[in-house]
Parts: sequence; structure tokens; C-alpha cells
Amino acid sequence: MAIHFFEPGVYYSTMGPHEPVLHIQSGDSVVTSTIDARGADRNLQEVGSRPNPMTGPFYIQEARPGDTLAIRFDQITPSRDSGWTFNALDHQVIDAAAYKDMPPREILQWTIDRHAGTVGLSNPLPGLGHLQRKMAPFLGCFGVAPARKETITTATSAEHGGNMDYRKFTAQSTVYLPVHEPGALFFLGDGHASQGDGEIVGTGIETSMTVQFTATVIPGRTIGWPRGEDEAYIFAIGNAKPLELAVKHATTEMLKWLQQDYGLDEVSASTLLGQHVEYEIGNIFNPAYTMVCKLSKAILSGIQI
Repeated sequence: MAIHFFEPGVYYSTMGPHEPVLHIQSGDSVVTSTIDARGADRNLQEVGSRPNPMTGPFYIQEARPGDTLAIRFDQITPSRDSGWTFNALDHQVIDAAAYKDMPPREILQWTIDRHAGTVGLSNPLPGLGHLQRKMAPFLGCFGVAPARKETITTATSAEHGGNMDYRKFTAQSTVYLPVHEPGALFFLGDGHASQGDGEIVGTGIETSMTVQFTATVIPGRTIGWPRGEDEAYIFAIGNAKPLELAVKHATTEMLKWLQQDYGLDEVSASTLLGQHVEYEIGNIFNPAYTMVCKLSKAILSGIQI
């Protein structure tokens, strides 16, 4: 299995059947870089166009429509010492009466201490000072080329992945994506040094990243929506608006997963989900919302397959 070192020279703000930047084999790893949501690189030079300019696409030789592409994020690390967020809650998460009193949208600057593993406000705010928290880097936007030769903006998300902004896609997590095009055509970008659930101010702490990922094709494995796992959970993702439709997509995908891999029928799967399901909001800001349906691996370990 090879490790490829790739420095991008072109970025896309859509996901679709673009010319591949690199061909790799299933099982290979790639070390590369991403730029922030407004197109700034590690040197704060604007080298890409918003929204969410992507590195890629990467062509995985064995991938064919109907397969599943597994992407393990081996490393996600900020490549500079600064990031930015918006300053006010978005209209989609507060009442209209409260939103009209919100200040105009402006940029807040954050300092990223890569050695200490923390992020903090560069300039103090009333009552918060230099608010600081532990760094938790992840990628807000990634995916494969959509079905039917579509080209979809990186502002949103759908079955192919896209701008999901789910903060648990950190290093050592794995995402499973449905393959629609030969080679899958995998894109990645939109790095966040930290973020709460929902991306409710419209950003995480946006910054550039150094990323290593490993791509593995699962032949003949067909899924409908993105899936993922980390050390503690498996999770299924639905991307849609209104929010209840995203809930339906995520829950349906989890139901299928329990039937396919764990041998549960509809009643057993429903009973397990009814007692143990957990939901998280990936984002409630983008054109399509992201809902995550989760099950603990500790619970699943007791299932007799």
C-alpha cells in the first residue's frame, strides 16, 4: 500500500465529474493540504474561490458505481496559527424577533496554539475575555462525485456527502460514501479547528489543514447515504431540508445498516433504536441540514450476528 504526497494547485467549489488530480489504488494513503472556507492557504494567501474550495478529486482505481468508498482520516492538523468565525447566531436557530436585534455579521479572529492543542479568541469579548477551548480539528466538507453526472455546490450536501459540518469527523474516524462514478472522485476541505453542534453561527473555526487519509473500496457494497464510525459509535447521516426529512434519511440508513450487517429484522432493529438511538445535528445552517443517527458500539457488541 503506497503513501502519496500531493500538493494541490487547483481547487473546486463544486463536487462533480472534474478531472482527477491524482490516481491511487484501494488501500493507498494520501498526505495533502486543504485551504479554508474563503480560499486562504497556510500563508493566508487567497488561492481558491468560496464557498468551501476543495482539494481533489482523487480517483481510486478500483471504485465502481454501486461500491462503497471507505475514507479513514488518519491525521487532520491545522497548518497555521489562526482561524476565523462569524460573530452572531444565524436566523435559522433563533426567533425572528431575536434575530432582528443581532449585530451585523462580522469576522472574529481566533488564535490556534498547535503545540498546546487549544484555540482562543484573538481579541477579548465582554464577559468572555480570550475565550479558550481544546482544539478538535475536523473536516466540514468532503464527499464523492454525485450520481447522474451532477455537479453540486460545496455550500450544501446530499447523498454524496458534501458540506455536512459534522464535528465528529475527526482524525481516526472513518466515513463510508456511496460510489456513483468510476473512481469515486473524492474531494475534501473546509477544515475547522473546533466547532459546537449545528454550526449555528455559520462557521466553525475556519482554517487550513494538513490531512492524511486512507482510501479503501468495498466492492459490491451499496449504501444510500453517508455512514461513519469512530472508536465509540457507528452513525448514519441524512442531508436534507426540512430537518425532519434529514432525520428520516439518517434513521432509514441506520435501519438498513442494522439489517445488512447485524442481521436484525424490522422489529428487532426498531426495538434497539427505540431504546438506544442518539441523534446529533451536524449543521442547521447550510441549504441542506445534516442529521446524524448514532448507536454505541458497546450496545452493538451484545448483538448475536
